[in-house]
Amino acid sequence: MPEISRLSGNRDWIDLDFVERERTPELAMKIGIQSHVAGLSLSNTVGLLDSLGVQRSKKAIHDWVQKADLQPESGRSPNQIALDETVIRINDEQFWLYAAADPQTNQLLHVRLFSTTTTALTEIFLRELQQKHDVETAVFLVDGAQHLQTALQRAGLRFQMRRHGNRNAVERIFRELKRRTSSFSNCFSHVEPETAEKWLQSFARWHNAPN
Repeated sequence: MPEISRLSGNRDWIDLDFVERERTPELAMKIGIQSHVAGLSLSNTVGLLDSLGVQRSKKAIHDWVQKADLQPESGRSPNQIALDETVIRINDEQFWLYAAADPQTNQLLHVRLFSTTTTALTEIFLRELQQKHDVETAVFLVDGAQHLQTALQRAGLRFQMRRHGNRNAVERIFRELKRRTSSFSNCFSHVEPETAEKWLQSFARWHNAPN
């Protein structure tokens, strides 16, 4: 399918090891995953693939994204980490998206979705972050949220209160995330929180990928 090969964008970050007996060409699958993760709705992604001669359902594309299980790569050693949270709505319920970003590279290090925001959940997020990356000497940049500061203190991690400057990195990413999900009315409808979290983690992997 020469039409597909003309579409731009690096797709090496999409691992299709989950594929066993799939009749869809791998390049078409990668385009479908890339397009939906980048903010194209499932309906529009179906239309895109159809224009390239590939007929697949919304469920098929949804399943590709979920099975790919994409997440930010591990093994980073950032000097600073911007830590923040924002509200995501799922089926008209409020959930909290936690994110840690490297302000020097503007890359997401870790993202998780929780039903609320507490010190205990922040500690869970930080433990997972520590398992993925070398953050022991990093300085965390946080706002005035007390539960973030308390969790960092308990973990023995250094932090600074900062409302501007490098901490804005994660806020810029949140704005981009909400812009790209605007086609979903910034609200995941008819999905489970685990499904939404996988999409958000896939978005983080796409966000970090080279163009």
